[in-house]
Amino acid sequence: MSNRKPYVREMKRTWWKDHPFYRFYMVREATVLPLIFFTICLTFGLGCLVKGPEAWQSWLDFMANPVVLILNILALAGSLFHAQTFFSMMPQVMPIRIKGKTLDKKIIVLGQWAAVAAITLFVLVLV
Repeated sequence: MSNRKPYVREMKRTWWKDHPFYRFYMVREATVLPLIFFTICLTFGLGCLVKGPEAWQSWLDFMANPVVLILNILALAGSLFHAQTFFSMMPQVMPIRIKGKTLDKKIIVLGQWAAVAAITLFVLVLV
């Protein structure tokens, strides 16, 4: 056995603030926080729907609170930001080839947004 101590590099809590790439990454990952709130609200809403009209109305009143509305708008903005960054990475991670030629990145990204728009329209028509 050796008496040498291994080198342990000091890591500050704010290590990610020093580089723009890491700052962007941390902001992107932080978009999950409002989405957690939205998911919890939606889960409680489903529970209130099962309990009856009074519980459902109390949930609707809670959802009409301005603070809750702002948090839900932040959740929507966060999910759109997350989707945009994911869609922009997709052509680099998994390039699509048709007849030996790589499909243009813009076409792939626009195709993904078109799919999101089509699914959203389909859901809105159902409701």
